[in-house]
Amino acid sequence: TRPASSPAATGARPRASSPPCTKQLISERFGRGSRTVDLELETQIELLRETKRKYECVLQLARALTNHFYSLVQTQHALGDAFADLSQKSPELQEEFGYNAETQKLLCKNGETLLGAVNFFVSSINTLVNKTMEDTLMTVKQYETARLEYDAYRTDLEELSMGPRDAGTLCRLDAAQSQFQSHKDKYEKLRADVAIKLKFLEENKIKVMHKQLLLFHNAISAYFAGNQQQLEQTLKQFNIKLKTPGAEKPSWLEEQ
Repeated sequence: TRPASSPAATGARPRASSPPCTKQLISERFGRGSRTVDLELETQIELLRETKRKYECVLQLARALTNHFYSLVQTQHALGDAFADLSQKSPELQEEFGYNAETQKLLCKNGETLLGAVNFFVSSINTLVNKTMEDTLMTVKQYETARLEYDAYRTDLEELSMGPRDAGTLCRLDAAQSQFQSHKDKYEKLRADVAIKLKFLEENKIKVMHKQLLLFHNAISAYFAGNQQQLEQTLKQFNIKLKTPGAEKPSWLEEQ
């Protein structure tokens, strides 16, 4: 960690109400203030923010896929019912309408199974992005605020140390030293907290995504290959239970 003359890091800027912090924030924004930089940690934080944006994009697309596919399954269900009804009422085309009705029902059943897998994927990515990553970024925001406060009181102490040493100044110097030490301790604790959370988040992300990407690949591949047995086996492998068909949109699944 080192002080450096540079603007505030990219990302959400901390807000502070105390005068030293306000002065420090303005100085940094105009490129004049000296700020403490932990290059390794700030690189990891920026990488997390970028990763979160990319995962949010995947989540949005996966939700769109779920909605479109849900509509397709509902249409296949209705089409199967229409074919079945016409099979009963059209003796001359009973067989043709009948096997088309069965085909649509099978497609509908497989589609509901795939929806269960995709919904499980969406739910897991949503938890990773909007709970796990967001929790770490909340700690990052606290760390950034503590960093600003630390630099503000460090600068304040440095300026007082360079001034005259009369009785009034010495009194203010003691108070400034106490404030500085308090904010330094807070900053160092939060810096350590962020480093630990980033480490555990990375490990958790790899574990979750390994499972979810395998599920997504296996389910999609089995469905479009028409392999009903493999599709159902995929859901069993990941402990996914389908809800009764006709349940409320959007989800067909329950996680054990």
